[in-house]
Amino acid sequence: MSAGAAAPLLAVSGLSKAFGGVQAVRDVAFTLEQGHMLAMIGPNGAGKSTCFNLLNGQLPPDSGDVRLQGRSILGLKPREIWRLGVGRTFQITATFSSMTVRENVQIALLSHHRRLKDWSSRARDAYVDEADRLLELVGMAGQAHRACSVLAYGDLKRVELAVALANSPRLLLMDEPAAGMAPRERVALMALVGSIVQREQIAVLFTEHDMDVVFGSADRVIVLSRGVLIADGTPLDVRANEEVQRVYLGSRSHG
Repeated sequence: MSAGAAAPLLAVSGLSKAFGGVQAVRDVAFTLEQGHMLAMIGPNGAGKSTCFNLLNGQLPPDSGDVRLQGRSILGLKPREIWRLGVGRTFQITATFSSMTVRENVQIALLSHHRRLKDWSSRARDAYVDEADRLLELVGMAGQAHRACSVLAYGDLKRVELAVALANSPRLLLMDEPAAGMAPRERVALMALVGSIVQREQIAVLFTEHDMDVVFGSADRVIVLSRGVLIADGTPLDVRANEEVQRVYLGSRSHG
């Protein structure tokens, strides 16, 4: 990085983690810029979930560094990293099914504003406008009063996205965001994420097994195999990479 150049939003260097004798992540390094979508792909057991858990503080690395806009976030708890502007969605949706769509977002906003202990029947008037703005952003404003328990799965994913955006994240980690969705829903969700990335100028790092989603959504793709980063480039470059074809894409095309 040249003198005076801005630090990337996320800079990962030398990241390693072993469990017993198994090296789950080995010397992984990559960067992610603001306003970009980066896909992390690889075979099962490649180290993607471990890498995610290292980035958001759920696991401590054995070595390496993770920097958010130049600041090391190693040693911070997941809640502390969340407060610095790192959101996360999970493979399985995590909403309060008995609460309404809006209430789920309000809970996240109360937590962001350190007022979660204020939640009560009276606090259901808190941050309504802010919650509705987020629901409008993800296309769920018209279902604000519905209980999450009655929503279609694709709509639950949209609510989860609104919840993840409640802390105004600079970086959003999305663990298989389209898992369990029909192909058309997957494309629609990732198109929505892409529009939010551009509008809000956040960065997204996501894992995904659907290669149509990956190559249709990501600005850049990194590939892990047995914990090692084997490719980093544009979707076109990664798709054509011979080693990626050998260890991942080629095997997938043959079932």
